[in-house]
Amino acid sequence: MAKSLRSKWKRKMRAEKRKKNAPKELNRLKNILKISGDVIMKDVQEIATVVAPKHSQEKMDCVEKDENDDMKMETEIKRNKKTLLDQHGQYPVWMNQRQRKRLKAKREKGKGKNKAKSAKGLAW
Repeated sequence: MAKSLRSKWKRKMRAEKRKKNAPKELNRLKNILKISGDVIMKDVQEIATVVAPKHSQEKMDCVEKDENDDMKMETEIKRNKKTLLDQHGQYPVWMNQRQRKRLKAKREKGKGKNKAKSAKGLAW
């Protein structure tokens, strides 16, 4: 089961919360280990690795890119407005499977009409 929009949203938000709270948890763990003093910090570094949140990494990248004006990032995705497909044949991230299926059926239905008309016109 667990494929409903609500469960997907909950799972997504839990993952974001984990990312956000990871540095705090690591600091708390380090403080606990400093108090006990039995465990060496090198062992902790092997077990737990700190990953900076995505949004802070993106901000850092933007600052670096501002310094280098020579490099311009081409993020423009060329998308067909009618079918919503990009140049690689991918739908937007926000579109769900049902909508994709409906658009695909509509697109294939249109292809079938063109073939039928051309075949009908050529029949002697």
